[in-house]
Amino acid sequence: MSINAEEISTLIKQQIENYEADMEVNDVGTVIEVGDGIARAHGLDNVMAGELVEFQNGVMGLAQNLEESNVGLVILGPFTDIKEGDEVRRTGRIMQVPVGEELLGRVVNPLGQAVDGLGNIETTKTRPIESPAPGVMDRKSVDEPLQTGIKAIDALVPIGRGQRELIIGDRQTGKTSVAIDAILNQHDQDMICIYVAIGQKESTVRGTVETLRRHGALDYTIVVTASASQPAPLLYLAPYAGVSMGEEFMHNGKHVLVVYDDLSKQASAYRELSLLLRRPPGREAFPGDVFYLHSRLLERAAKLSDEKGGGSLTALPFVETQAGDISAYIPTNVISITDGQIFLQSDLFFSGVRPAINPGLSVSRVGGSAQRKAMKKVAGTLRLDLASFRELEAFAQFGSDLDKATQAKLNRGARTVEVLKQGLHQPLSVEKQVMIIYALTKGYIDDIPTEEVTRFEREFHNWLDNNRRDLLDKIRDTGKLQDDNGEMGEAVEAFKKTFVVSE
Repeated sequence: MSINAEEISTLIKQQIENYEADMEVNDVGTVIEVGDGIARAHGLDNVMAGELVEFQNGVMGLAQNLEESNVGLVILGPFTDIKEGDEVRRTGRIMQVPVGEELLGRVVNPLGQAVDGLGNIETTKTRPIESPAPGVMDRKSVDEPLQTGIKAIDALVPIGRGQRELIIGDRQTGKTSVAIDAILNQHDQDMICIYVAIGQKESTVRGTVETLRRHGALDYTIVVTASASQPAPLLYLAPYAGVSMGEEFMHNGKHVLVVYDDLSKQASAYRELSLLLRRPPGREAFPGDVFYLHSRLLERAAKLSDEKGGGSLTALPFVETQAGDISAYIPTNVISITDGQIFLQSDLFFSGVRPAINPGLSVSRVGGSAQRKAMKKVAGTLRLDLASFRELEAFAQFGSDLDKATQAKLNRGARTVEVLKQGLHQPLSVEKQVMIIYALTKGYIDDIPTEEVTRFEREFHNWLDNNRRDLLDKIRDTGKLQDDNGEMGEAVEAFKKTFVVSE
């Protein structure tokens, strides 16, 4: 068989024409140590801080400690299959989460994967979990109210869109209930809500999701959960994932409310990670950058300027105290970052005052600029009334004979406490809040027995719905008091004639 030189040259030419000189360069390292959710790898010389890496078995990791001879990696998933000597590859990507409308109504983990059993979430956009907060010139001052539907908050510690308001208190004092009620009240406020559950029991998160679904609030809510059984890195990442999902809506000109429940557990998870990575411990064994952990998260809440679309992201971080000690490390840190705090007191909670808000220690540093004019006017004296009532209450225990002025103050204070009580998952529209607080501060309730105040309020709201709907609509639409011609006073008087005090 003879070999034709022409055929050979044609074949060689074809091979050269079809040759593709694509070289693939991979940065591959080797695991030198693994345990407790942390791996150390050698050979990843060019890895970036916060970059995602992939282990041989497909589990992802996050580059945290960039040291001279090795890299400390946080493992984002089960670490039992990872062994010494395994390969670990760079991905070239900083940690990102999926964002967009597709996430609404879903329960996801901090990596953006669905955990509600309703199938995968098909999104086209992602955002990095760490991104710089809006600068000074991109913001505008907070002046638009965020109505929580809770009388004690909307009247005494008003929250504005773009604010960071800390909710602080011992465990089991109703912190989560306050946030859930605030989410339920956004059904007609054109607000997207994100609830981040950090280190909670999965049964508790399930109960919260069912409450939101039952009240129709899940349609405009994303739930991000990193339960107590998850590895510490996921608890640490959860709030950043939540705020990144919210930022997507904020930069599109929408209004977002993000609830972090709670940051004490995130700080504990970060402490665990830092100690395993052999970072030097500081006060209470927290690492030195635990302040930065929370400040870089909460600074991303903002009210954007009109040039940037005018969107807003409001943050409600939670912090759990031990025996009411708000001077501990994490509470003082977060208090110094936020624009005010709502302090829930266990003594009040157990004595039946719910929500158990202590008006003396609660404050909103945005103040009245984020409050409707009508509410500002009627609630002006409430805080003083309550403060003097608490003082007199303690004093009156020692003396039986009280002068008329003191007795009147005690009576008014007792009724104020009753009016500010509110049932679970019963948020109240702002116009109804204004009407009942008006009736209280103008003395219309002073002659109603204390135990009848709750019934008086309930029947008053029903009566207003049926007989004075126009008055409620005016207060809601204008945001101003409708009392120049005595319309509100006349409405309260008219209702009082129909109210029968039970024997």
